[in-house]
Amino acid sequence: MNNNKTQKSCFGWVNSFPLLIAICSLFFASANAQTALYDYRPGVTAEGAVYFLPKTGVRLRVLVEKTSYKPGDFSAYAQRYLRLYDVVQEPTVSYRVVGITQQAFGVPDSTKAYAVKFNAKSVAANISLTSDGRLLAINATPQEENEPKAFKSAPKPAQVNPRQLMGEEILSAGSTAKMAELTAREIYDLRENRNLLIKGQADFMPNDGNQMQLMLNQLESQEKSLLTLFQGTTVRDTTENVITICPDGTIDRQVAFRLSQKLGVVDDDDLSGTPYYVRVENLTAMPSVDEEEVEQAKKKQPESGIYVNVPGKMRVSVFNGIEPISVVEHPAGQLGNVELLSGDLFNKHYTTHLWLNPVTGAVERLEAEQPK
Repeated sequence: MNNNKTQKSCFGWVNSFPLLIAICSLFFASANAQTALYDYRPGVTAEGAVYFLPKTGVRLRVLVEKTSYKPGDFSAYAQRYLRLYDVVQEPTVSYRVVGITQQAFGVPDSTKAYAVKFNAKSVAANISLTSDGRLLAINATPQEENEPKAFKSAPKPAQVNPRQLMGEEILSAGSTAKMAELTAREIYDLRENRNLLIKGQADFMPNDGNQMQLMLNQLESQEKSLLTLFQGTTVRDTTENVITICPDGTIDRQVAFRLSQKLGVVDDDDLSGTPYYVRVENLTAMPSVDEEEVEQAKKKQPESGIYVNVPGKMRVSVFNGIEPISVVEHPAGQLGNVELLSGDLFNKHYTTHLWLNPVTGAVERLEAEQPK
């Protein structure tokens, strides 16, 4: 099977996975405010650091199997000599979906860019960012992101060329019909020899069970190879197609991809393909909003600290028609809310270690220790 992959991307940073971790020795501002910056690039600046919180996307990994059939040289004589009915006389190619899996990943959320100003009087901090600017950790070794494993298909079994099993009599026959007749006789002889071995009536019986099994396997392999001249050969190849979605909210039956039985995966607007739909449901319970509290919060001076996501939850479903074939629930940073970890956590009295989830921006671990 082939190991081919195609990918659709809905976000500019999706195709470049964050392989580089930038770790800098910085001074954290315990008294200076942290503000949202929409026009800044992430990284370290002269005044501080700029980082993004992540938005959660989902990769739909679609395995498509291509089945190619090639008729045998003697397919026209399959019924006459071997009583094989309904043997297809023309080559065919068909495609089908054999599996869909989902994998969540993180990309920078441009609406959640924050800046940390440095203060030389506060405790030193190591701030770890991904190469695309997402905050991973402070004073800690960041956890590695789970990169998608390369798709590997199962190896194909070795095929025996049936013409290598033909004797001189078959190869020297004057017509295709005669060759087919002699090949059919050879198949019947192989079956008879196998039956004699099983019954213990063969002229040359094996010495033990292992040798017996080896001889039976050889006879079966030769018969299958010769039968392909009548039945034809079928080859199956599997390719992986990656469709990427980055939902900001609910999606109701959007076309994820189309599959044509004769052409494989086609464009979304190609009506020759059967549509496969994706639905995204927001499962986050939203609290009631007090407008007066919101207005008062806007008037407050921004506090110092580190902003983190409290992720919501989404259910991603893939449908073939009306039947769901893949349903998975994922935490989603963009469907929750943002909370502030106070800058008081990062003072000279103790060292705080912070780990964030690279996919959701949620706090994975938070530890504090007093300096020695």
